[in-house]
Amino acid sequence: MTDDRDQRRGEERPEGRPRRGGDRFSDRPRRDRDDRGGDRFSDRPRRDRDERGGDRFSDRPRRDRDDRGGDRFSDRPRRDRDDRGGDRFSDRPKRPREPELPDDIEAGQLAKELRSELLTLSKDNAEGVARHLVAVGRALDAEDFDLALEHAQEAGRRAGRVAGVRETLGVVHYRRGEWAKALAEFRTARRLSGLNHLLPLMADAERGLGRPERALELAASPEAKRLAPAEQIEMAIVVSGARGDLGQTAAAVQHLRDLARAGSPKAPWAARLRYAYAAALEADGQEVEAQEWYARAAELDEAGETDVREVLGLETEPEVVDLVDEEDDLQDTEGPRDAGDGEPGR
Repeated sequence: MTDDRDQRRGEERPEGRPRRGGDRFSDRPRRDRDDRGGDRFSDRPRRDRDERGGDRFSDRPRRDRDDRGGDRFSDRPRRDRDDRGGDRFSDRPKRPREPELPDDIEAGQLAKELRSELLTLSKDNAEGVARHLVAVGRALDAEDFDLALEHAQEAGRRAGRVAGVRETLGVVHYRRGEWAKALAEFRTARRLSGLNHLLPLMADAERGLGRPERALELAASPEAKRLAPAEQIEMAIVVSGARGDLGQTAAAVQHLRDLARAGSPKAPWAARLRYAYAAALEADGQEVEAQEWYARAAELDEAGETDVREVLGLETEPEVVDLVDEEDDLQDTEGPRDAGDGEPGR
């Protein structure tokens, strides 16, 4: 539920690779220099420099630097730095401005599990990244996907090697329907974390890219078989959708039938599962049963996880009529009543 970050720390030299600068275990012959300053293993003549500072064995012209600090024999343009401190010949994009953070957003509001992933960062950077991630969640709740993307990208620039940050950026792209970007971020997050809980989202992104066959391949992978129950339900929903994408509507229904009928209504995924089953029934032409399962999904979807209320036409709020005000208006237009017989005055 998408990208930079701190300067990347240097990585340790891979085991088995010789150190740069010479290896005493190398099978290359050692190139020593003799007393004359030359290489005693080389048959090349020693190249001395004459008194003019040039090479007396070379026929190349001496390359001097002109008064402008450039090379007067070079046809390369001189690369100056402009008043902003940047290189005016560089095509490197400027770093985007950091999105503003509301004062009421605090790092402590971030989920504990995700906060623990930020411990590899400096304290100040970790706090800033955490606040941006909280802002992402708030923007997603408000369905402000542009603002969510700004905060997620800023978090990615500052902590691009943190799996949870890349997962968050992937979720934002997923919610925006940017399937290729979402898939790339999910893959990166999975590689960084070594976990497989993103497989259902990756499979659904494949569906979004028009590749239901790849979604089915992911679902059939050994890693998918070891998913937690919640992710297994999500993967089953994706598989049903992929079957529908391929025109296999009966198979789509069959894949969810037992799960939907036997599933507990108290399960956190119950509303989504019932909704997906109803959609599969509808695609298979079973309209009556589909409406029944849509209604069952609506009973459980208090949080609005699906658009089931819209599907059932329940989105329109009933018009509330204030009867008290109408009675007052009626008395004003009809005049005072006669206290004796209760008849309207004439």
